[in-house]
Parts: sequence; structure tokens; C-alpha cells
Amino acid sequence: MMGFSTTAESVSCFFFSAWKKLASWDRKRRQNQDWAFMEELCRRFSLDEIIAATECFNDKFHIGSSALSTVYKGYINGGATVVAIKRFTGSRQDFRNEVLLSCQLRHPNLLPVIGFCEEKEELILVYDYMAKGALSSKLFKRADLDPLPWRQRLNICIGIARALHYLHAGLKHAIVHRDVKCSIILLDERFEAKVSNLLTSKIGPPSLSNKFIRVTSDRIVGTSGYIDPEYFHLEQFTEKSDVYSFGMVLLEVLTAKWAKEFHTHTGRPDTLCDIMDPSLRGKIAPDCLQKFMDIVYRCVSPIGAERPSVGEVQVELECALELQDSADAEKDACVGHAGDYSYQGMSICKINDIFSFLFRQLPTSDASTLDLNSNDFSASDDG
Repeated sequence: MMGFSTTAESVSCFFFSAWKKLASWDRKRRQNQDWAFMEELCRRFSLDEIIAATECFNDKFHIGSSALSTVYKGYINGGATVVAIKRFTGSRQDFRNEVLLSCQLRHPNLLPVIGFCEEKEELILVYDYMAKGALSSKLFKRADLDPLPWRQRLNICIGIARALHYLHAGLKHAIVHRDVKCSIILLDERFEAKVSNLLTSKIGPPSLSNKFIRVTSDRIVGTSGYIDPEYFHLEQFTEKSDVYSFGMVLLEVLTAKWAKEFHTHTGRPDTLCDIMDPSLRGKIAPDCLQKFMDIVYRCVSPIGAERPSVGEVQVELECALELQDSADAEKDACVGHAGDYSYQGMSICKINDIFSFLFRQLPTSDASTLDLNSNDFSASDDG
């Protein structure tokens, strides 16, 4: 019996060892297939090319940093092409996930990926260079910059909505971004919005199915002030979580104040002008402003089911732009009526409601534990 037991253990160990080797071989085979697929979609750079592009990651090319990466400006193709080079400090698996995802996505309002590098210990993504930097740099760090005009801000918001709508509904499998915020919205030379930072994104069920996208997170992701309040008791991200975060971005675009400020500010505005970016006062047509505030009100609802889809938000923002253009054309046509718009008599009830439930939503835990990406990521040297 003793010999039989020893033989059985030996056979069991043999099969377990063989299974581990087979699993390892299969994993490597799938990884090789993934890399071969990615090399068909985008360029694979050597580490020598990256070092040459950044002069060995010279500080003079440093653009910005986040919790998981450092970004440099670089020059490839003999100095003819300017790029943004994102150097990862996160896990290899997270890097590969972002490369696989980013290389397959194609939309005018998503940040284009040129290529990648995985060599030695370096994990690097190469993007188109965004000359105007991050939206956050235009809203919050602009002492020496001209403020963005309202119409330009609306166009940027529409671009963000289009990108999110593509992620939610334009693919076979819907994607939840999970970290929508001003600092990951980059602007090209024409101030067109490009949504970046798909590192935290998760793929859900087929986008054409009737199933609601629900992603149970294995870690807290996102940035304090933008995170869906439902996450803290449901522990799930949904497409409506992206809508909530986008609603906070819309509020920042109107006010030029950081999202966190709305969760900690106890005061209430007396007039519409009290909450607006001073540079926008009198520049927004009343009907457009009302439409915009209605959108924000619905997006940041504490109840996810009451929020619109991002496709609906896109349509409403386009309507707001039409209202602005129509009012501007009418004002320009009226001789002697070229002054600022007046908001006298407009209700601020919804604004006060927004302030009320945003103030109640900030979790009581230390916000720093949620702020995994608090530093601005900007693929530009003015961000």
C-alpha cells in the first residue's frame, strides 16, 4: 500500500507539473498573438528610439505626471514628428491592457496611439502630441492665458460626449472609462477634445445588448470629486458613472472651479453670475445657459437610473450650441443690441439643488485614498 500511495503521489505531481507548463505555454502563446496583433495596428518602437526621442528622458522634455505614469515630449522620424511619450510605472499587465485597448480604438475624439515599447523594464506608449495641453490647464491655470470662449467650451464638451458615446455604444463590447475628468481631456491645435487615459477602463457586455453595463471593481479607481456616489455603496461602475463624472466636468467648464470644491462648498449662490466663470458673464445666451444647467442637473443626480445616457447628453449639448448660435445671430442683427446677455429673472433653484446634493455626496473617508490620479496628465508642455 505504501508503494501504491507513493506512486499515486508521483503521478499526481507529474500531471500537476505538466498542467502548469501547459498553462504557462498557453499564456505565452496568447501574449505573443496579442503582440503580433498590436504590431499590425500600431508601431513597435525600440528602447533606443525612445531614448533618442527624449534625449534619455531629459527633464527639459518633461510634460506632466500622474500616479501611474510620467509623460515626455519627444521627436521621432528624424525629428520630423512631435509625439507624447508616456512612461508607465504601473504593472505590466495594466500596460498591456491599455496597449491592446488603445491600439484598437479609432475615434476623432479619442487620443490617437502611434505605438508602444516594451523592452527590459520599460513600458512606454507613444501618442500624438496635443499642442494645447489639458483642458484643466485652460480652466484652472490660466493667469497668463486668454480664457476659453463659451462657444469653444461647448464644442469641447460635445467632443467629449461623442468619445464617451463611442465607448459606451459604438463598439461590439461597451467600455466604461471610469476616470473622466478635466485633466485627461487633451486639446489639439484646433482645440478639438481628445479623451485619454484608458488605463482604468473596463470592457462590459455587448453594447447592443439590453444588459446594463456593470463593472465590479477589484480596486478603487477614479479621482475624488468625480466618482459616482453610488459606487460607495454598490461597489459597481456603470455607464452612468461616466455620465456623473462628465457632469462634474461640465460644471467645471462653466465655473472654472475644481470638482472637489463643489463637494465642500457650503454657501449657496444668489444669482447665476455667482457660479459662472467671470470671463463668461454676459456671454452665454440665457436659453443656452438654461439648457446647459438642465444637462448638468440630470448628469450629477445622486441616483444613477435618473441620469441620461451619454448619447442623450451629446444631443442636448448640440442643442445648447444651436441656441447659443441662434441668440448670437439675432443679437448681431439688432442694431444697438451688441451688449452682454442679462440673466435677470432666471431661476437658480436647480443650481441650489445641485449644490445641495453635491455637498452631501463626498464620502466621509479620507479623499486622498480615492485620488489615484490627482496630478494633471497633459500631452503638451503648456499643461
